Amino acid sequence: MRVVMFGYQTWGHRTLRALLDSDHEVVLVVTHPKSDHAYEKIWDDSVAELAEKNDVPVLLRNRPDDPELLAALREARPDIIVANNWRTWLPPEVFDLPPHGTLNVHDSLLPAYAGFSPIIWALLNGEERVGVTAHRMNGELDAGDILVQRAVPVGPADTATDLFHRTVDLIAPIVHESLELIASGRDAGRWLPQDRGRASFFHKRSREDSRIDWRRPAEWLERLVRAQSDPYPNAYTYHRGQRLRIVSAALSQGRYGGTPGRVFIREGDGVVVVAGPEAHTGRHPGLLLRRVRTDDGGEYAAGDYFRTMGGYLTDRP
Repeated sequence: MRVVMFGYQTWGHRTLRALLDSDHEVVLVVTHPKSDHAYEKIWDDSVAELAEKNDVPVLLRNRPDDPELLAALREARPDIIVANNWRTWLPPEVFDLPPHGTLNVHDSLLPAYAGFSPIIWALLNGEERVGVTAHRMNGELDAGDILVQRAVPVGPADTATDLFHRTVDLIAPIVHESLELIASGRDAGRWLPQDRGRASFFHKRSREDSRIDWRRPAEWLERLVRAQSDPYPNAYTYHRGQRLRIVSAALSQGRYGGTPGRVFIREGDGVVVVAGPEAHTGRHPGLLLRRVRTDDGGEYAAGDYFRTMGGYLTDRP
């Protein structure tokens, strides 16, 4: 089949690599220009460079709705469009243009976690599995019929970085299987409509989403630290007016009571901060800080950074 690819960052790069390694012909690639957004500078393998190295024409676009792009798509005569991590809505005149429509590859187990940063949101919410879904694009975001879906388990110590590597490795086999089914005609009867009653949609992550609110349960805060693992912008708090990033944390073994945010006691290899909406009861664990990082790049064991106990961590300077 003749394939046009829409994609960006490492997700798009892996998708293009899978297409180039297949028996199909990539006739055009459309990708976004480089961005200064914090999350778009992570996992930023260049789709454009990979296309150019393989003599595939490339168009850079922020949005896919200009006459020049539409003319280029018609001239390319694709049998199918394959998209992964295209950051804006594709209009019907694009996604319905090829005979086989557009196959979108999304890094969640749709219909849950449509939209942005699905692995981070899923980890925050304590999901037991994450994965990748190949589905037919329609007029609703990440809502079309599903052709292939694969999942991986989430372990108790997994970070968003761990889950990124596990799910991005699913892209090539999913792309190959999906295109084989479509090209052979064996996809008939395999497309499963999404249960829209189970759908959820999430927004882009921003700096505000990494801010620690010590009134949240320690279990949730521990997942936040893992979800904002390096190279993502770390979860952060303020100590004596200065921002402090939390690099590594765990649940405390003991139960500690008091006011949320109190730097309370040393435990094992870390320092416990009181947390949770019911912290005053003393019935719940705190967050055990293990490693922290200051804005000047200095990284410390929490026990070395907090020389004395007492004082509070806050969500504002």
